[in-house]
Amino acid sequence: MSPGRLPRSGREVVLLAVLPLLVSLTGCTRAVDGLPEAAPSTALPESAAELEDLLVTAVASGLPRLPDDELDPPAGEKQLEDVAAYAADPARELQVLEDYGYRFGWERFWGEGPTVLTAVFVDQFETRAGAGAYATDLARNDAEHYDGVLDEEPLDLPATCALLSVADPGPDSTLTGPAVLAWCGSGVFSVGVTAVAASVDVAEDEVRAVLIEQLDRLPPR
Repeated sequence: MSPGRLPRSGREVVLLAVLPLLVSLTGCTRAVDGLPEAAPSTALPESAAELEDLLVTAVASGLPRLPDDELDPPAGEKQLEDVAAYAADPARELQVLEDYGYRFGWERFWGEGPTVLTAVFVDQFETRAGAGAYATDLARNDAEHYDGVLDEEPLDLPATCALLSVADPGPDSTLTGPAVLAWCGSGVFSVGVTAVAASVDVAEDEVRAVLIEQLDRLPPR
């Protein structure tokens, strides 16, 4: 992670300022009303389009899904160049991501206004080591950027996860309310979940529920 890079987790809050609308979530495949969810494939995705099928389609809070193409920049499919473009120095960030072995990723968002938001980021790497290092560096970078409380051994989460709590983001923060951010390495995947909610406790409940479901949807590690 390059020094001074705006964390990807900060991007979703900026996006809310330009959202033209919110829509109701449809096409849900998670377990709802007793309907079983399809088991994830055991094969590793070979493209971002295949990775999309592994992302959660709904969140525990029931927030409506935000359309990928109505965000700026759009959510959804992410190639190496897309993620590098989030940085102040995209050319340098491109090299950093290549060093991690970044392949491709997918982003998905849910929300009901600037202070209620959930976001999921899943990125695939060439190796487990690259995915784990990326997740760890993102968590530490976010902790410094947001001046939050970082728990690198959160209870009841895999050992590869870190949990960041930001109770009072401050008036100059890109976070618009109490927030919890989580990053995990899972095999060759890095998984990030962010929730902005009425309180840190509410945000943490959302993050934990969504994170566990997302990890369960990935191929066996």
